Amino acid sequence: MRRYPALIPAVLAAALLAPAASAHGIWFAERARHVALVYGIGADDLDMVRRLPQVERIVAFDAAYRPVAASLKVAGPVVLVDGPSKPVVIAAVLQNGVWSRHAGQEFEAGGRDAMPDAQLAEKTVKYAVSIQGPLTAPLPALPGQRLQIVPAAIPATLGAPLTYTVLYDGRPVAGARVIADMVNDPDAKETPTAADGTVTLPVRNQGLNVIRAVYDGPSDDRSRYDRIEHTATLSFTLPHAPE
Repeated sequence: MRRYPALIPAVLAAALLAPAASAHGIWFAERARHVALVYGIGADDLDMVRRLPQVERIVAFDAAYRPVAASLKVAGPVVLVDGPSKPVVIAAVLQNGVWSRHAGQEFEAGGRDAMPDAQLAEKTVKYAVSIQGPLTAPLPALPGQRLQIVPAAIPATLGAPLTYTVLYDGRPVAGARVIADMVNDPDAKETPTAADGTVTLPVRNQGLNVIRAVYDGPSDDRSRYDRIEHTATLSFTLPHAPE
């Protein structure tokens, strides 16, 4: 069993602020037999092309977790992963900017410098890891993924319980809020990770699975935002039976 150093979360004033009811994220999914990077929540497949300049990292690995070439390209209304070979694992990071809101209102772009009396101001960062092929070793902590969901075993059976560890800066974190299906059940009740950073959920879909975790980390610029909302996804697909 893999072990990670213990992490004691900082006690922050921002933790007293109510979290957003839902969080958009990024994940990888197949589009016309190509792998695409998607931004959205539930059935909302939003404009990823416009957000492409906000992607600060795209990396890919083979079955031995050696880096392989990968980049993103625009193909009409979607953003596709491009490279000379199909990777086994792909990961990306998108800087989603600073957002603020007053009580009972929608989030608006900008921080406390623009909305000093906002109820909440937060910086938002989106992370995505996708298992695209058979794994030969456990998924490690990947570079650039400040928040990452790591499965304890290779996902294989529909409905079977699967334990995930949520890592923050490479170490397990308690209190990350996890749902089992960001695409088909985005408003599901969130399950917090335990003291050891783990949560156990059933594998939900015979097809695309997108697990989501949200963790509110400390602000690195208190004059502009109260916290940093980190949103991570882990996506994988269970193959259907032969036709």
